[in-house]
Parts: sequence; structure tokens; C-alpha cells
Amino acid sequence: MNYFILGLLFFMSGFFMKISDDAYDEKKDLIMATIFGVLCALASGAAAVIDSGAAYIFIGILVGNLIALKIDGIHHWITLIIFILISLIFGLPDLSLAIVLVCILAALSDEVGHELIANYTENMFLILFFEYRFVMKIVIFLLALFGFISFWTFIFFILFELSYVMAGWFFEKIVIKENY
Repeated sequence: MNYFILGLLFFMSGFFMKISDDAYDEKKDLIMATIFGVLCALASGAAAVIDSGAAYIFIGILVGNLIALKIDGIHHWITLIIFILISLIFGLPDLSLAIVLVCILAALSDEVGHELIANYTENMFLILFFEYRFVMKIVIFLLALFGFISFWTFIFFILFELSYVMAGWFFEKIVIKENY
């Protein structure tokens, strides 16, 4: 496996996902959100068909967000459809249903916690824990630690997370400020 390509796909997926989200949420730009959503689907779909760990992560995020009702725009639905088409056309690696379910529950926990935790506690640890979606990070780390996925996949997932944060900064500093 070419780890450079897999790492690049994780990086691009996180970056494009955040740009798509912010384009829709902050600028109400459906075209930009859709273009970057499609790029995200291409990157995450490619990663998922070449690496089982990536498939667990991206299916977990996708289904967790679907259950949490976070797929809330046409750009998300287009992204979802493209990811599914890539998975069906090129095929996913063999996956354990139990690990898929664990990843879905981790992503769902992160999304629900992210939205609701501040309404129920003032505990800064818990607020920051869910603000930065640590359930999925811990689950992916444990899956790597116990050999269910490659440790490289965990590293690439952290790269995905960092690129997501970088894209938020980029969007705020470059895209939003260019209009003022």
C-alpha cells in the first residue's frame, strides 16, 4: 500500500469536508459547498476502497452524521451518494460489522455530544472533549492499538482531523475576510 497516497487522501478529505461545511453554514454558498463536498467524497471514497481502516472511519462518520441528522443540505446528500457510488463501483475491503458499528457509535457520540454537552454541564473538560470530538479519536486509537486497523490509519485520521481544523482557519482567515 502506498501510505503517502492514503495520507494525502485523508488530508484532502478533512480539508474539503470543512470547506464544504463552512461554505454552506457561513456563506450560504451551495455551489461551493457542493464542489468541495464532491471533492471530499472522491478523497474519502478512494481511501475507503483501498484501506479497511479508512472504510471503518469514513463509514462511521457518514452513518453517524446521518443518524444525528447532520446531513442537512443537498450538498451533503450529493456527497453521500458519490461516496456510496465509489464504494459500490470499486468495492470496499472486507469489514467487520462489529467494528463498523463501533465506529458509527463513536461518530454519533461525538456529534450528539458536540451539539448538546454545553446544555447539560459547565465542566470544561467534557465541553472540550466533545467540542474536539475525542470519542472517535480514542476509538480509532484503540482499534489501532489492538491491531484491528493499521497504526498508520490512526496517524492518517489525526492528519484528517488536523486538516479539518486547518481548513476552518483557512476559511475564516481567507474566504470570509475577502468579503470585508
